[in-house]
Amino acid sequence: MTRTDGHLLDNRQTEAAERFDAFAALFDPTTFRHLQALGVGPGWRCWEVGAGGTSVVSWLAKRVGPTGRVLATDIDTSRVAPAGRPPVEVRVHDVGAEEPPGEGFDLVHARLVLVHVPDHERAMRSMIKALRPGGRLLVEDADPALQPLLCPDEHGPEQQLANRLRHGFRQLLARRGADLSCGRRLPRLLRETGLRRVEADAYFPVTSPACAALESATVRQVRDQLVAAGVATHDDIDRHLTHVASGSMDLATAPMISAWGRKA
Repeated sequence: MTRTDGHLLDNRQTEAAERFDAFAALFDPTTFRHLQALGVGPGWRCWEVGAGGTSVVSWLAKRVGPTGRVLATDIDTSRVAPAGRPPVEVRVHDVGAEEPPGEGFDLVHARLVLVHVPDHERAMRSMIKALRPGGRLLVEDADPALQPLLCPDEHGPEQQLANRLRHGFRQLLARRGADLSCGRRLPRLLRETGLRRVEADAYFPVTSPACAALESATVRQVRDQLVAAGVATHDDIDRHLTHVASGSMDLATAPMISAWGRKA
């Protein structure tokens, strides 16, 4: 889910492309595994909510083929616009504030969206309303409060600095309304909104080049806000970026919890 109204991570900034690439490398295999297990195939009508980048949209387009449809929506569609050719339609839409952009979808999918949406229940109702009877909903979101550390193995000053910066970054997110414990509530939200056969699992990368790429891009994107908030100095941030670039630290992400179910 992208925002253009002063959001902490404005996806119009140059680092945003690096972050989308890192998210794709980290989480696409898990997302695609779930989508394949849900049976996405030729002729399906799919709504990709808060699309952001193009990787999931392009995967869905290949699966549904020319007889299917993929509607990709976001508040800011600049990053997903290149995928906007049949069977993909790209449309500006705010799932947390607007009615669904259609009904009768076989699949609705949202990844890393609800954490930024103040009214989770309204967004969930909108997505479920868009499904046909028997349609599938797959919602995936992080839970930074469940695993708050960038370096779970905090064995030296480099890791301590990394965790201090991560703590400050998440404080900034929370001040702007991000729900840092969203992921763990997804199964209950799906059940409470009437979905059946609800299941969930979690994916937790502990170290990888993509984790380092995501951290570097994120810190560079918000360094001025971190300094302004007194979280760190520019020297602190430069030292941290050097440590990240060295490849000597094991950098983790928050767990991404995937929950899915069917509409009655």
